[in-house]
Amino acid sequence: MRTYEIRSGRRTVSLRDASTPQHAVLDYLKSMGCRDADIVRLGRDGVAWRGARYTAVAVAQDTNPGA
Repeated sequence: MRTYEIRSGRRTVSLRDASTPQHAVLDYLKSMGCRDADIVRLGRDGVAWRGARYTAVAVAQDTNPGA
């Protein structure tokens, strides 16, 4: 599992934990009530819904959190 920033344009709209970027974006949109039939997949890390494009970008992991 990784943490992904869900972005709409340049704006971060959510953080999601998922196994892939596509799952992270789909989880975000479905949590807002979007139907799967209304979502257009745009590659491995992006989708479109009602004219807006959403992408998932992996958040950098802190490799030394206790330091």
